[in-house]
Amino acid sequence: MVPVEYYLVLSAAVFSIGLFGLLTRENALLFLMSVELMLNAANINFIAFSLQWGNLTGQVMSLFVMGLAAAEVAVGIGIILVLYRNFKDVDVTVPQSMRW
Repeated sequence: MVPVEYYLVLSAAVFSIGLFGLLTRENALLFLMSVELMLNAANINFIAFSLQWGNLTGQVMSLFVMGLAAAEVAVGIGIILVLYRNFKDVDVTVPQSMRW
């Protein structure tokens, strides 16, 4: 049996990598990948605490987070396609003229 602390350290590391990617990148695709890493870190926490307490609540919440991540990717890819179509680049610092 693996202690819960190992899962928490793994989750913190994955979340930190995702946060670093979100704060330092300018590419919209890398933004999406970083947000996915952060959501997967939350899933690791849900599963770890579900395992520790012996109930299925964390696993059910993890399934909801996976559905949220799928919806986020669908909307994000749509935004990235519009960004590329209008500006021929997926750099998020370029489209300052997309405002009204």
